[in-house]
Amino acid sequence: MIEKDKEIRALLRLVDDPDDEVYDQVVNRLLHYGKNIIPNLESVWESTADEQLQERLEILIHRVHFNDLQQELQEWNEQEEPDLLRGAILIAKYRFPDLNVPSIMAQFEHIRRNVWLELNNYLTPLEQVNVINSILYNYYKLQGHELTERENKHFYMNQVLDSKQGNAYSIGILYLAICEVLDIPIFAVDVPRQFIFAYIDTLHSFLNDRESIQQIQFYIDPISGMIYTQKDLDLYLRKINATDKGRYFEPLSNRRIICKMLEELSLCYQYRKEDQNAEEIQQLIRSIESRDDMF
Repeated sequence: MIEKDKEIRALLRLVDDPDDEVYDQVVNRLLHYGKNIIPNLESVWESTADEQLQERLEILIHRVHFNDLQQELQEWNEQEEPDLLRGAILIAKYRFPDLNVPSIMAQFEHIRRNVWLELNNYLTPLEQVNVINSILYNYYKLQGHELTERENKHFYMNQVLDSKQGNAYSIGILYLAICEVLDIPIFAVDVPRQFIFAYIDTLHSFLNDRESIQQIQFYIDPISGMIYTQKDLDLYLRKINATDKGRYFEPLSNRRIICKMLEELSLCYQYRKEDQNAEEIQQLIRSIESRDDMF
């Protein structure tokens, strides 16, 4: 432990070394310590007035947090069925590495409970959705914004829950997570240029217990909770000259949903000319897409 502390102190004294090769070696060694090195870096930052050194320390702290996030996302991705809400929380940790995850989960549980209290076994699919919509958009007053607004804050779950402002992905993932824990068969489907849900009923045959047919009852826009029919969706697909329409009605995996959310977040950073952030988000996407079964 003493030798370790000595090495850390020696390395920290070299963070402002003007030799780039020395600096790179120091950074790589400090990164080896992971999150545990952050208090030391913050202590040095607070004790110096050298702006160049502070900038180097800020970059180093960010790299430590980013490496840790990549590790967490890799562990999430290795799960057979990764949790969707957890994936969205990890995205928020890109911007807020010290995110209070228990607070987010407590807020989610409160929303889930309020929805559950209004449900019963006798509600039709449309009535179930009306209950969810009433709680989310009327009681909690969640307000959806178009992705074209390119607002990064609408992607981060902690800010969405605090401000009640989000987009199709952030509000949509809350919606889907609630449906998942309450066994409501609502799933995201891969419609071009949209992020919408389908209420998919499984109809069982009375003649053969092994036979079942999945049937889409209707579609839901998570920005507002608006309901669309199959006719509405077919009209939209014809309007954009969509081909291979069959795949648009298959549920998206949680990995694919998180990738699509990250893709839109990367576009936000590109739009704001924050190229480094955009590239880091692309790195996160590539780490998820490495799985063969992502789709």
